[in-house]
Amino acid sequence: MANEFILPEKVVFAALGLLEREITLPALVWSDAFAGWQGNRNDTITLRIPAYTTARTRTLRGGAAIVVDDLDETSVDVTLNTDIYKAVGVTDAEMTLDIADFGMQILEPATHAVARGLEDVLAAAMESATYETDVTVNPSDPYPAFVEARKALSKANVPMGQRFMAVGTNIEANLLTSDRLSKYDGAGQIAETALAEATIGRMAGFTIVTHAALDPDVAIAGHKTAFALPMRAPLVPNGVPWGASQSWAGLSMRAIRDYDFANTRDRLLVNMFAGCSPVTDRGTLDAHGRFVPSVTGDDDPIFVRAVKLTQPPEGAS
Repeated sequence: MANEFILPEKVVFAALGLLEREITLPALVWSDAFAGWQGNRNDTITLRIPAYTTARTRTLRGGAAIVVDDLDETSVDVTLNTDIYKAVGVTDAEMTLDIADFGMQILEPATHAVARGLEDVLAAAMESATYETDVTVNPSDPYPAFVEARKALSKANVPMGQRFMAVGTNIEANLLTSDRLSKYDGAGQIAETALAEATIGRMAGFTIVTHAALDPDVAIAGHKTAFALPMRAPLVPNGVPWGASQSWAGLSMRAIRDYDFANTRDRLLVNMFAGCSPVTDRGTLDAHGRFVPSVTGDDDPIFVRAVKLTQPPEGAS
């Protein structure tokens, strides 16, 4: 089936009515530590997490010997394992008669599709991670669950700054009807951003961002370092006549274009390499739920930098 393109006089009108899912999730997580990726074995890079340990005490003038500990650094392997792409073919007739602006009508939709694909990868990683703490949300009053999530993060010594709460659409709807939600006021923003538009308010100390890529009945509370999200724009091959990096919503991608003689059409490919992993820490939770970092390095890594909140699906008894 041939592509159907909007005629030039209708482009502006159609753009005004086009609803695009905003690109917000990558802004919440750790994606700026992966510049030196090239040449890594099995497309994997190891993140070195600084040692997190506890101090000891002794009685002043008591004469007790000082105990010397080793610092235990944690490492997290992150793999580029997903090629997110959009390929489009445009015939000679379409290029000649229908396309007024290749960038706006072809390149931009393909780029936006890849950006949304990256968010889907991140959302899937958030939902499938093994959390140390899971909280059940009461749809009629989400507030207690948000307090539990805040308490779990604080007991794990997760920093207050750069925490986030990403929520699915059903939880968002329940929050918007709650009188406990402090409505978000974007006044004073330098510029309206996708993240600002997706922010619905604050509750229990969290700034709440909604996103349609998440399960509607799931929310993730965490710190910016809870998930590592590497991205890499592939190199432009020498064999294509045109290729470049395209940036949109803070994401870097590759766009290449060539010609298919057999089918008399232009071909565009926009893609990026990506992966996502939860960032774990070696340690245990004590009887009070407080995180105790590993001293010997023998403890298994656990995921305490984020909490998963889930509410019963709509219609569930």
